[in-house]
Amino acid sequence: MAVDLWGEGPVEQNRSDGVLVDSFVCHRFRSPFAAIPPDIHQIVSSLPSRPLPSGESSICILRTSAIGDVTHVVPLIRTLKEKAPRVSITWIVGKLEQRLVGDLPGVEFVMFDKGKGREGMRAVRQALAGRRFDALLHMQVALRSNLLSLGVSADRRIGYDRARSKDLHGLFVNERIPARSGEHVLDAFGSFIEPLGMRQTDVAWDIPVPDDAHAWAHEQLPGDAPTLLVSPTSSHELRNWRPERYAAVIDHAMARGLRVALVGGPSSGERAMADAVLAAATSTPMDLTGKDTLKRFMALLGRTAMILTPDSGPMHMANAAGVKVLGLHAASNPHRSGPYSDRRWCVNKYDEASRRFLGKPAADIAWGTKIEKPGVMDLIAVDEVIDRLEACTDHLGLSLSG
Repeated sequence: MAVDLWGEGPVEQNRSDGVLVDSFVCHRFRSPFAAIPPDIHQIVSSLPSRPLPSGESSICILRTSAIGDVTHVVPLIRTLKEKAPRVSITWIVGKLEQRLVGDLPGVEFVMFDKGKGREGMRAVRQALAGRRFDALLHMQVALRSNLLSLGVSADRRIGYDRARSKDLHGLFVNERIPARSGEHVLDAFGSFIEPLGMRQTDVAWDIPVPDDAHAWAHEQLPGDAPTLLVSPTSSHELRNWRPERYAAVIDHAMARGLRVALVGGPSSGERAMADAVLAAATSTPMDLTGKDTLKRFMALLGRTAMILTPDSGPMHMANAAGVKVLGLHAASNPHRSGPYSDRRWCVNKYDEASRRFLGKPAADIAWGTKIEKPGVMDLIAVDEVIDRLEACTDHLGLSLSG
């Protein structure tokens, strides 16, 4: 049986394989990792909430990726710091993601480099050797993360409810968050402190941005011209809109007097998308693709009125920065994974996509279903996006020409 535990690809073939647990987890990891309780199949429960021990206590958070999801964890950190100021927080986070959140005050970060496979897991285990936490918030259900959790020794191992568990997640936890449907991902993350007797009632990010990043952003976007950022790519190409449609919106925005800048990472796919957008546009937007970093992008957002983007990490970074998001949703449900704070400016074709590609309304499919089908993003018309752009500019009170 081929088992890809360490690579970049999915591990769909492992999702319900009991043999994997018996032969791989229990045997291979018995020595280097904390032992799996012998009655682990029976101990998973939905216990009533129990506060952390009085006085000093410790929590380990396991959520390594991706950028958008890591952004959703930050309000949980803020809530913990407010409601339990004496709790020490350790966060196991991905190498890339640490560049965004690794300077949050009052948090110890343990970096997991998934590209290093077993060595990356071993490094996490060694960093946590000899330590025991009062609680592990196991916020990632992928098999690799489940195995990574074995390196964390904790009295309470809080994971997802059964409906949202996969990849044998239930074997690695002994408590579960409340079972709820219809939640935004950020609210699901926030519920991880409910078994500890707390609730996330307020949401705040305040992700630190260094002075040098602000200085760079000021050089790129000087003055106070109203600016639209366009971040055209997602981590999954079937969530991307057509470049010529981005170009049409950019042409309209620039004709109306908005300053427009294309943004994106240094990957070949992002460069190719930016080039295609630029080739299709009759106007000349700024091209900052591949020039920023995560912190520089946060600084750019501080000088921006709006961002146009599909469901992506930049969408959630922008929302965290208080920027209005013109979100493009057909492959994913904006009520689950759209901009958390304000979805009025999104184009939502998710229900139409469900009817077209799955033969039933979105209300009749499982919460969180992705409709990543060829052509699904074509359901979003240019005029619909321009309508949201115009409505948002009116809401912001921007004085535009045209």
